[in-house]
Amino acid sequence: MASFKEYLPFYRRNLKVALPIVFAQLGGAIVQFADVKMVGALGTIELAAVAFATSVLVIALVASMSVLQSITPLTAYKYVNHDHEEVTKYLQNGLVQCVIVSVAIFAILTLAYFNLDKFGQDPTVCTLAKNYFLIVAASFVPVIFFEGLRQFLAALGNTSVAMIITLISNIVNIVLNYLLIYGEYGFPMLGVDGAAIATFISRFFAPFAIFGVMHYKKEWRMYVAGMSKRLFSSSHLADLFKVGIPISLRSTVEVTAFAFSGIMIGWLGPVELASNQIATSVGHMVFMIVLGIGAATTIRVSHQYGRKDLNAVCMAANASIHLTLLNNTIMGALIIINRYEIASFFSTDPLVINQTASILVMAGIFQMSDGLQCVGIGILNGLTDVKYTMYCAFVSYLCVNLPVGYYFGFCRGWGAEGVWVGFCFGLTLAAILFHCRWYRLMKRMKKEQNVR
Repeated sequence: MASFKEYLPFYRRNLKVALPIVFAQLGGAIVQFADVKMVGALGTIELAAVAFATSVLVIALVASMSVLQSITPLTAYKYVNHDHEEVTKYLQNGLVQCVIVSVAIFAILTLAYFNLDKFGQDPTVCTLAKNYFLIVAASFVPVIFFEGLRQFLAALGNTSVAMIITLISNIVNIVLNYLLIYGEYGFPMLGVDGAAIATFISRFFAPFAIFGVMHYKKEWRMYVAGMSKRLFSSSHLADLFKVGIPISLRSTVEVTAFAFSGIMIGWLGPVELASNQIATSVGHMVFMIVLGIGAATTIRVSHQYGRKDLNAVCMAANASIHLTLLNNTIMGALIIINRYEIASFFSTDPLVINQTASILVMAGIFQMSDGLQCVGIGILNGLTDVKYTMYCAFVSYLCVNLPVGYYFGFCRGWGAEGVWVGFCFGLTLAAILFHCRWYRLMKRMKKEQNVR
């Protein structure tokens, strides 16, 4: 077993890649915090409307963004071996992938928009959610192109540019939230619609900014300038979707469990739905940290795997596991200890505060499992072993998480807390399956290469 001294360089390298991603992801979580805080001040119904729309939108957002994660490992394998033409091909065909994903996801969201009233929500909540849904759905197109370019730069080992652009976008979002939700400084008071418009505007400029930086920086300009008609490749596009679709399906299954759990909680009433939105926002904040570590793990593992250095692959993966265990243990404890203070920050409604505090206990309990399943995915994505995670996610989240949540929430009468019990079961099973797979793969690869 390696010592702490031997792991120290891997902790540093993993954190160097992870921290910009973490800060960018936290920026997005802070925007969600701001949305919940500002909309929550308008009332429980308004907060419930945003919660309902978000429950549906987040499925499409995760599905569209996660399919683009294939750009990172496939490009990274070519980049570490200095095959610049192949890197350019993955950039160019990755942009084609973005176009296809944008068209497909917008068509799906249009269909969902005309069926929002069929999800069994309070009619007042549903009516208020419609404009928010439509405006935020329109912002998905720039988000998809920004994500594709972000994944490409991540494959080259750079995560700081996307972080800076994301943080600037988030600041714009929060400022516009304040101006448009409440109608400050002469701006119209638009309420829930103002939050949606702020999101759209802040997202619109991000892909132009990151593409401009790529064109400006000398070491990346050759990939942008090198794009040409002859580099369009059906085989490269097929490879991107071959790796990306299982990743997307796995991510979609996971987020669907969260989204439909939120919809089930909405059957209990606006108070429970608003409380769930607050608890989800808090959990989302913590998850952004470990998501950054997981994304960095994919980059670090794919680079080492591209060099055929299996010992380094193993050390990089284990370093991320250690960092995740430390972070999520601390964060889970803090959530449980400060649950009433957290709930009171978002709402003054005593019913919402008590319900939120109760749900946050469950959110704190499953932090360990959530962290381990996330970094397990990062490891397997780095090895492009994506089909297994898709199957495991289906079993863990759809066959275990949702049924268990429904059983405890409705059959046993535990309410919103019972629905969240399902997460504890689903996330724990996923973490076990992903890490068992990782250990078996590494054992087999070392045996094949006679590496001890």
